[in-house]
This record gives sequence, structure tokens and C-alpha cells, in this order.
Amino acid sequence: MKMLFLLTSLISLLLVTACNQMNAEAVVEPTKKSIVEHIEQTKPKKDLPDGFKDYWYEGKAEISSYYLEQARYGEIRKGTAVLIYVTEDFLPKKQVKADNQNTRNIPVLKLNATKNFNTGIYPYAIMQSTFYPVADNQHALKVSSSMQEWCGHVYSQLNNREHFEIVSHSYFENEADTKFTLDKAFLENEIWTKIRISPEELPLGTIEIIPSFEFCRLKHKEIKAYKAKASLQKNDSTTTYILEYPELKRSISITFTTSFPYEIEEWSETFTSGFGNSAKEMTTTATKTKQIKSPYWRKNSNQDEVLRKELGL
Repeated sequence: MKMLFLLTSLISLLLVTACNQMNAEAVVEPTKKSIVEHIEQTKPKKDLPDGFKDYWYEGKAEISSYYLEQARYGEIRKGTAVLIYVTEDFLPKKQVKADNQNTRNIPVLKLNATKNFNTGIYPYAIMQSTFYPVADNQHALKVSSSMQEWCGHVYSQLNNREHFEIVSHSYFENEADTKFTLDKAFLENEIWTKIRISPEELPLGTIEIIPSFEFCRLKHKEIKAYKAKASLQKNDSTTTYILEYPELKRSISITFTTSFPYEIEEWSETFTSGFGNSAKEMTTTATKTKQIKSPYWRKNSNQDEVLRKELGL
């Protein structure tokens, strides 16, 4: 009888403990945000004008080629740059392009920005991808950057979840394999897509902003937010957005048409290039040479190479 009493008491104690744990979890669980819930708790979605829909949802990408003069190792290298803008559906959890339509998908304006130039005998190939919600109500959902040259390759990726989650891989010892989080801040990479949606709401004044992944990797700078001064200069038919980073001794200016669809006409980037006593301030420039609209994903036969000639590539 005594044994039965002890056994009953023990079971009761376990049940009470389990209930307490469940109650504790019940209190904690509602405060946790799922990835989707976190993404949806943003500023109100922006209403897209008919002109935007007509331009960006006709089943084609906008492809613009640029004559590039890239500062690298203290010299100017001639090459090409291409900006490919296209709208697509984006999966909020996996944070990749959606294969199927779903009400949970997030419409984004994607930018694939490429650069190709040579440094002496060996070539550089750089590509940055930005996935920015067309609702213009939060930061870019994802940014990735890859760089290939004969010494090796580098890859960095940012995912916008509860924080900015960043992974980076490099053949350089001090940048080898890293994984960390950052508090959310403006992203230079997202500026290029925000311009195409709502340039009137670009951040101005003294701001905290994460420089482009391309710059951080080329100059071996820590990926983090830096103070910058942001300003706009309006001309007759174009507007120039300028970012100046005092700590990095760098500035970048992006010139776009003042009226929709706010096409990127040219850009320049000034920073220190070279090593030691030969290091000097230099300016990278890119000037638009050609722009077309095309469903490039279907233009993959040999006869479609004529489009590369049209773009000057």
C-alpha cells in the first residue's frame, strides 16, 4: 500500500512538472515569430501604378550593357558590365525563386549585376544578385555575391530573416569560412533596386549602410554597416544618388533617369586602389551602351548570340 502511494505521488509530480513545462512553453511560444510572420510584419505594401505593371510584368527582363573602366591594383582595366532586372516570385522561407505560384510568395524585383575585366593575364568575373520586394516595404530579402579569378573564388550571401544572416567563403586565410548575424540596416546592394521602384524614398542624410558585397570582398573590408552621407542631385532629365563613406574613403554615385522607369544611365565609384606607396585614389566608371527587353531565359540557341553583339558583349 505504501509502495502504491509513493508510485501515485511520483506520477502526480511528473504530471504537474510536465504541465508546468507545457504552460511555460505556451507562454513563450506565441512570442516567437515564424520566418513568414516576421517578413509580413513590415511597412504597408506600396500600391504599384499601372505603368509599373505594364513595364515589369510583360514577361521580359530589362538588360543593359555598360562600358566599364574598373580600377584594380592601381590601374584602370577596360571591360563590360551588365545589369539584368526582372520580376519573379520569391519563396519567403527557402528564400529562392518559386517554381509555382502561391499566395505566400513574395513578388520581387531581382537584379543580377555582372562585371568582366582582365588584370594582366588573368580575368575577373563578378556577379551580385539582389532580391527586393516590389512592395518596397522592407529590406532586400536576399543578397548574394560571387567573384572568380585565377587565384580562386569568393562567395558571400545575406538572408533577411529575424536578423541579417550572412555566410561568406573565400580562399583568403582571414576570410575563409564565416557565418554571423548583423542588425538590419540599409544595404548598398538594395539601392540599385529601390531606385527602380521608388527613388523618391531613397535614404538621405547621415545613415548606417552596408557597402556592396563586391567592394567589401575586393578591398577585404569587414561586412558591416558603416556611416555614410547620402544625397540626391537632380539635373534636367537625370538624377544622381551619391553615397560618401568617410571611414572607407570611398564614394559611389548612381545616375538614373528622373522619370519612370528610372533607368540606370551610368555610375562611378571612387576609392583607394593599389598597394603601399603606389596606392592612389582612382575612379571606376560605367556608361550605358545599349538596353533591350528580352525573355533571355528562352534565348539560348546559337542563333541568339546576335543579341550579345547587339549589347556589345
